[in-house]
Amino acid sequence: MKAHDGLYIDGAWRPADSRDVIEVVNPADEQVVGRVPAGGALDVDTAVRAARAALPGWAATPPAERAARLAALRDALEARRAEIAETVTAELGAPPKFADSVHVGSPLAVAAAFAELAARHPFEERVGNSTVLHEPVGVVGAITPWNYPLHQIVAKVAAALAAGCTVVLKPAEDTPLTAQRFAEAVHEAGVPAGVFNLVTGLGPVAGQALAEHPGVDLVSFTGSTAVGRRIGAVAGAAVKKVALELGGKSANVILPSADLARAVNVGVANVMANSGQTCSAWTRMLVHRDQYAEAVELARVAAAKYGDRIGPVVSASQQARVRGYIEKGIAEGARLVAGGPEAPRDTGYFVSPTVFADVTPEMTIAQEEIFGPVLSILRYDDEEDALRIANGTVYGLAGAVWAGDEAEAVAFARRMDTGQVDINGGRFNPLAPFGGYKQSGVGRELGSHGLAEFLQTKSLQF
Repeated sequence: MKAHDGLYIDGAWRPADSRDVIEVVNPADEQVVGRVPAGGALDVDTAVRAARAALPGWAATPPAERAARLAALRDALEARRAEIAETVTAELGAPPKFADSVHVGSPLAVAAAFAELAARHPFEERVGNSTVLHEPVGVVGAITPWNYPLHQIVAKVAAALAAGCTVVLKPAEDTPLTAQRFAEAVHEAGVPAGVFNLVTGLGPVAGQALAEHPGVDLVSFTGSTAVGRRIGAVAGAAVKKVALELGGKSANVILPSADLARAVNVGVANVMANSGQTCSAWTRMLVHRDQYAEAVELARVAAAKYGDRIGPVVSASQQARVRGYIEKGIAEGARLVAGGPEAPRDTGYFVSPTVFADVTPEMTIAQEEIFGPVLSILRYDDEEDALRIANGTVYGLAGAVWAGDEAEAVAFARRMDTGQVDINGGRFNPLAPFGGYKQSGVGRELGSHGLAEFLQTKSLQF
């Protein structure tokens, strides 16, 4: 597996100041597949200075030219599609077909969308006797997670570049090789030196240095709510902007009029995709008590199909975390109908596709984000009860509603305290805003709303 032994700063691969390294482990076989520098505070400072120096030129670049660079970046990623998918499989454990279609296919669509947005976004508008300018916020510190390593990078970096910002990226330490493939594509696309910079490193070292750096104007972070709170506190003390995409415990509400079999089967597939490592996964399935027994049986049968179709979770610590939640679910009285805490294989960080029935809203597995292939099925008495349960967590990232009549589903979705709701299995839209209510985050990604996160406004009065 190809790995650079340097950091991508100011348009070139350079040796890190820090001598420390990160070993990248394949979670399917526990073998080391690469080593990358564990950059430190001095490396972050060098990258931020490069981004700061490049900012005036990139901010002044006409939007059409920025759009052309983003289109070239999309093409460069497409040219590396097979290599990137192979890299995602090696360091995340995603099955090859899923790595290609989702881990690479979705970011390609997002990159193309931002290339188009950069060309047509109204960076200047007339409001009465004023001209309002939408200008880049400045240098962006982007801190991305491991669960969708390319998608999360593209969602932040493409939006920031479209806005005219420059970027320092600190990717997750579990999946830095995908970030290196992205940096290669940026270079090939002709993005000017210093506009994009990559520092691989540990979160408490490089990530913290980036969040705290006085030369960073906005911190865009995707990850746990706990880390998001710390970044928000640091940024708040420095009066700098933040965009935080955090945890979720999304409800999949199946109303009595819905096609139950389809809703359950799609719901199980949603939770098992990416081995459950999706912040927006519909991990709580809400079913009317009259249909509950049938739904549980459908889910049990559906989950059994995923035993050999999902990959491992990302690391030994993540495997232990997920298995701990499964054990807690059993201890608190939930009924295990599929899977369980036992590792299904001797090698690799695998977790069995797991389904719990008889889950009550106050149980830990119904309240906390597990980030593994674990589904909780809850019963409700009526629509108001379903709404109370759906809204009854600190999170509000995503969700789903199923009903025989679309208008019925939409009416329920409007009452949900969550940032995105799929209606009867709605499809991914790279132009639609993504982000959460409550403790699921601050700000939005994707589309014009995601672009706006990286802009600040200036009004000229006449």
